[in-house]
Amino acid sequence: MSDNLLQRSVTTSVARNLANTTKTSPKMMSITPRWLLSLLPWVQVDGGTYRVNRTKVELTKAERIEVDVNDGAITFPFEALRSVPHFSKLSDTILGRMANRFKTEEVSLGNKLIVEGEDLSKFFIIAQGQVEVLSKGVHGSDLRIALLTEGEFFGESDLVSDKPSDVTVRTITPCVLLTLSRKDLDSMLSETPNQTDDFKRAINEHVELQSTVNRYGERNIDLVSGFAENVEIPETFVDYSAHPREYSLSAIQTVVRVHTRVSDLYNGPYDQLEEQMRLTIEGIKERQEWELINNKKFGLIHSVDPAMRISTRYGAPTPDDLDELLALVWKKPAFFLAHPKAIAAFERECTWRGVPPVTMNMFGTPVIMWRGIPLVPCDKLEMKSRYQSNQWYGTTSILLLRIGEKDQGVVGLHQAGIPGEVSPSLSARLMGLDSLGVASYLLTLYSSCAVLTDDALGVLENVEVGYYHDYDHRPNKVK
Repeated sequence: MSDNLLQRSVTTSVARNLANTTKTSPKMMSITPRWLLSLLPWVQVDGGTYRVNRTKVELTKAERIEVDVNDGAITFPFEALRSVPHFSKLSDTILGRMANRFKTEEVSLGNKLIVEGEDLSKFFIIAQGQVEVLSKGVHGSDLRIALLTEGEFFGESDLVSDKPSDVTVRTITPCVLLTLSRKDLDSMLSETPNQTDDFKRAINEHVELQSTVNRYGERNIDLVSGFAENVEIPETFVDYSAHPREYSLSAIQTVVRVHTRVSDLYNGPYDQLEEQMRLTIEGIKERQEWELINNKKFGLIHSVDPAMRISTRYGAPTPDDLDELLALVWKKPAFFLAHPKAIAAFERECTWRGVPPVTMNMFGTPVIMWRGIPLVPCDKLEMKSRYQSNQWYGTTSILLLRIGEKDQGVVGLHQAGIPGEVSPSLSARLMGLDSLGVASYLLTLYSSCAVLTDDALGVLENVEVGYYHDYDHRPNKVK
């Protein structure tokens, strides 16, 4: 045998059997920074319940009407018409008869539904699509003053008034609309004695109430100012809501099971029970952030007041859209909360316009800012997509928050000091051993969040994240 084929030493593959292997702790891809949990101020909730006292809202706010589309038939419960402030004081009988008179209309892109200066006298509910509301500015040009989407409505003032419309409404997508004309309304009211009088009385009550409240629907505080003497000082008081909202702490729970043989014999270099607990707690924290955003009872997405919801103008999130959101939550806005794909889409729009946003460091990580407000990434803001195989494209929402009790903002709720606590409001308790020697530990996390005033939280909806720009200088550009 050749000398160079003789084994001169123990091989590395055999030698490594005697060596200690350097190991890492278990890693988990689903762990995210969870910046929302770090940025929210947390309020101690003794007794498990947090009550948000507010001033009394005298005037009903406009809310979106939930429209059901089943096999081409479009319906809505008649009670939903109370979401229209003008109709909030009507009786159930009148509302039920009105709901039966609505007609379904399909309208193509670019049609004018209402023309400024004309008296169309028709009420519209948007079942599908989007419309823009335009008004002549002082310089004679059409200015877009609102963008309305599914569930929103317009024309209710024209329906109950003889004045010509002061806006133009035009479709910007193909739309399916539910409509009620003045002619159909008058015909319905004339069928039953005194129904017309009841309708007019309810409308007049609404109009009279409008003159006594501020733009938030709260009763005006009567004041007097000036230098005039012998002026009687008005008397006033601030009324409170008789039924304030209460938030109960929500629980996230699971049971961790570890065999005693595993925890006894295989605890080096990492404690098996500790690692099982650590990874499970990471999962609980991830679920906590998802609940704070998406829970239907207290989640941020479902807590946004209808008046604080706006839609993107062209689908992709533009600087104009974020400026519009800032105009809604203008009192000390703290941060935007957006899906990473939405932030990328916004950055593309900024790049295309030549206005790249600045960057700041947050918890040691670079985060972009717009108008001095950070855009915090969070993958818990869900993506709506027609393609179930790819949930990273479609439409999503961008939130803007004001935070803190002092500023009447958004706060997180928890109860620190619970039995078996391993971190604030998170407990771990031994449930015992079964006959197979498996130990069970109950992990429980209590939390919730509250929006103290409606103007503390706004949302930009229908954010399209899949739009890309083609640049003229790009080589091999597809024509």
